Amino acid sequence: MVSGNKFRKLKYNVQDAQAKKATALVTFGGAYSNHLAATAAAGKTLKIQTHGFVRGDELENKTRNPTLQFCEAQGMQLHFISRDAYRLKEKAETFKAFLENNQAAYVIPEGGTNALAVKGCREILTTEDSNFTTICCAVGTGGTFSGLLQAAPEQEVLGFVVVQDPEITNTVTNFAGINKNWELVYDHGFGGYGAFPSELISFINGFYEKYKILLDPLYTGKMLFGIFTLIKNKQWRWGNNILIIHTGGIQGIQGANQRLEQQGKECIRY
Repeated sequence: MVSGNKFRKLKYNVQDAQAKKATALVTFGGAYSNHLAATAAAGKTLKIQTHGFVRGDELENKTRNPTLQFCEAQGMQLHFISRDAYRLKEKAETFKAFLENNQAAYVIPEGGTNALAVKGCREILTTEDSNFTTICCAVGTGGTFSGLLQAAPEQEVLGFVVVQDPEITNTVTNFAGINKNWELVYDHGFGGYGAFPSELISFINGFYEKYKILLDPLYTGKMLFGIFTLIKNKQWRWGNNILIIHTGGIQGIQGANQRLEQQGKECIRY
């Protein structure tokens, strides 16, 4: 279950936690977070206790969605906090109180993005990938995108932003510097992580039917939708030899389908 870019992000963080003899891994995420699921799976594999602080205290007494069910099945203890408190994350009173009682816990940021995660994401690209003119990936917290930038200083790197976060540009600049070879595209996020409009689901299903490649609706589906839309509308102004990074996230499909089915909408077929 620790797959895709989440493996890269966790690799050096977990090694650092083990070197520091941490008693637990602690992190943050929304109800469909790939990062929470990957951290929970890593903890179970390595026999390290895990804690996840989940955005939305209204979820605590509701039936768990498939992602949160998986996290708990791996042994992760979930802590639900209000959306207002979640905006503060590591400064929230609930979290500070937790750390006072768990001082040997190892904290990993939301989405796993920090310097160690960026180091891991540098390893996504291989020497053969230098033949591509343009590298594309979906962008959530900016860690994977930053790692790709560090690994490909001579190529265009295009990030399709799937969240509404004004700090993403600052995050990327802090990790990768100000270079002319990268750009963030904001027009195809559909309003955020949990937005799954019918046109996106239809695109994902059509893409799978044609290419037999499954896309998740939070990240890669939105990225590919953006790429195909730009090309179709003759708005593509970057290189034509394109490498598209599939960052995983397939675990989120089950939860997305649960919501879509409840709303009487088309589900993702696979």
